[in-house]
Amino acid sequence: MTSSAPTTRDGLGARLLFTLALLSATAPIATDLYLPSFIDVQDALHTDATHVQLTLTAFLIGVGVGQVIWGPISDRFGRRLPLIIGSAGAVIAGVVVVAAPNIEVLIGARFVQALAAASGMVIARAVIADLLRGFAGARSMTLMMSIQSLAPVIAPLVGGVLAGHVPWRGILAVILATAVLQLIGAVTSVPETLLQERRAPRLRFGDLLGRLKRPAFMAYVLTQAFAFGALMAYISSSSFVYQNVIGTSELVYGCAFAVNALGMMGGGLISSRLARRQVHPATTIKRSLPVLILAACGVLGAAVSSVPVLLVVPLFLLATAIGFIFGNAAALAMEHTHDAAGAGSAMLGGIMFLVGGALSPLGGLAGDDTAVPMACIMIVSSILTAVCFVIGRRYVARNPESEAAFAHA
Repeated sequence: MTSSAPTTRDGLGARLLFTLALLSATAPIATDLYLPSFIDVQDALHTDATHVQLTLTAFLIGVGVGQVIWGPISDRFGRRLPLIIGSAGAVIAGVVVVAAPNIEVLIGARFVQALAAASGMVIARAVIADLLRGFAGARSMTLMMSIQSLAPVIAPLVGGVLAGHVPWRGILAVILATAVLQLIGAVTSVPETLLQERRAPRLRFGDLLGRLKRPAFMAYVLTQAFAFGALMAYISSSSFVYQNVIGTSELVYGCAFAVNALGMMGGGLISSRLARRQVHPATTIKRSLPVLILAACGVLGAAVSSVPVLLVVPLFLLATAIGFIFGNAAALAMEHTHDAAGAGSAMLGGIMFLVGGALSPLGGLAGDDTAVPMACIMIVSSILTAVCFVIGRRYVARNPESEAAFAHA
């Protein structure tokens, strides 16, 4: 332990954990809340579905690039100051997002907003790595991500309700208000967890490249990244799939999206309990991968059938399986980068969101009235998730000391 930040025998104190979860929930809050309004944005700004989806892609890429920047900065200057600066920048960019006069400005402002807000996402994971290791770290990581999953449960419901009564700019203003709350949380609740003697002597972005030379770390990073790619294929196409393919209303879409998010949150909560009982995170992932792959195949089967409502079941199973994978893959990856937790967290989040950003618009290539491209991306991403995980476990089998913190009950 490197600071007096509140912790318990099993993990972080409740206040700090909830604040970190809020800070790391930037992506689901800033994307899921306005997904039901995609069609309204398309009509209001006189653009097409692909350009509207680019507002999501730009945000995801901004989050990916931003984490790569903020990680080494936090290793050099500590966690607290970069977190406050980044959170403040996200608030300023959010004002521009709300006032954007056209789709081009909206895309650009969303990128800058994500670039700044990424500080909270990367530093939240680094704070956990600063304070905890082994099963306690895995439990806090999965629990943080489970709490974070409340955002995609609530956001689509709120977005679905607001979409029919509040202009899409009003919904973006709600996202801005959330950024203000994140800034307040950063200022009032997050202590400095990286003491001066443990900081990098200078700003070293080369530490990022150093993470690339760690096979197990990269394998776990890619495990999470490709699982996220499968999830983003669903998220970016969900509005069109539910409303145009299945034929639901905005409100029903929001409810369905929330149910899937509850499945993902449930997976994370169960994972946290398993870690508390000292079930190895790799065991949890191993048991979840077959469900992920079969669910992705089920999405394709439903997409080509004459009964599109069948999509509901495999989409729920896929989201739930991802809930079991996310926190555990992150915990395993961070176990291999305690010497530079900021850089490691940056690579973890950066690669994840760059992969998600690259894959998210592909679901709309065949138009907004089919789920087949989305399903194909899910299948490929799920298989790659399994392949990367197997590579990571083989490396650890040859180097068991690399995960010594999980060796004892």
